[in-house]
Amino acid sequence: MSATTERDAGGVRVLWQAAGAEWAKLWSVRSTWWCLTAAFALMVLAAVTLGGASATEALRSNGPAAGPVPASEAAVSATSFAQFALVALAMLTITAEYASGSIRVTLQAVPVRGVMLAAKALVLAPVMAATGVLSGAAATAVVYALLSLDVFGGLVVLPAGELVRDLAGIGVYFALIAVLTLGAGAALRSAAGTLTVVFMLLMGLPLLLMMTGSGPAVAMSLRMPLFAGLAFMGSTDNMTGGPIPYPAGEGLAWLLAWTATVLAAGHAVLRRRDAWTAPGPYP
Repeated sequence: MSATTERDAGGVRVLWQAAGAEWAKLWSVRSTWWCLTAAFALMVLAAVTLGGASATEALRSNGPAAGPVPASEAAVSATSFAQFALVALAMLTITAEYASGSIRVTLQAVPVRGVMLAAKALVLAPVMAATGVLSGAAATAVVYALLSLDVFGGLVVLPAGELVRDLAGIGVYFALIAVLTLGAGAALRSAAGTLTVVFMLLMGLPLLLMMTGSGPAVAMSLRMPLFAGLAFMGSTDNMTGGPIPYPAGEGLAWLLAWTATVLAAGHAVLRRRDAWTAPGPYP
């Protein structure tokens, strides 16, 4: 075995061990369970509200001629609300360590900053993706049961192909937003600062730009993470009054670009500012 192969194998082993440690840390604190529970609750409540509103509006506007309402579409739209419970969880995976000082132990155990950040991302992404799929499925089931009632006209439908696509899209979106939040947390270290910046990036700034009514500002807002994610998931209930004017593939590309940029910024700041391993005051 060559020296390069041995070094690569050693790097993979270190990454795997670091990911195992991050997995144990994630599930050892109560905040993980509270955030996941909140995400499920927000997903279901928001989906029921949005689905009921869509069915009521369709009946009011078109009466008996109203078209079908896909149950999973309400779950896709509900991601705009449920995502913040998962943002809080992703943020805490790194900012809580800075707050408690345990980041010293983490960086002593995994001194290569990129490996430490990659280990956290490798744990967060699948957990968030699974949460998206499961919470989306739960929300879709509740919406379908509710909108099947006569009071909503029995307009709800549940096409299998659309259901699979929507649930997969929710999972991918939640995973990428969590990794983006991890990058912001690595750069800012503060829970309050990270939450503020991520909220502005996801919701505040896009809505402010859209409210200006300026063509370039609106175009920019539609390519920020929230609207890019909604375009990727094919949402039409997205505060724009219709489908976002570019294809799902472009939406995914914008979302990946935002995630990679913020994560790279977090890694750069982490390497420059936290270039230390021994216990002691922060530099």
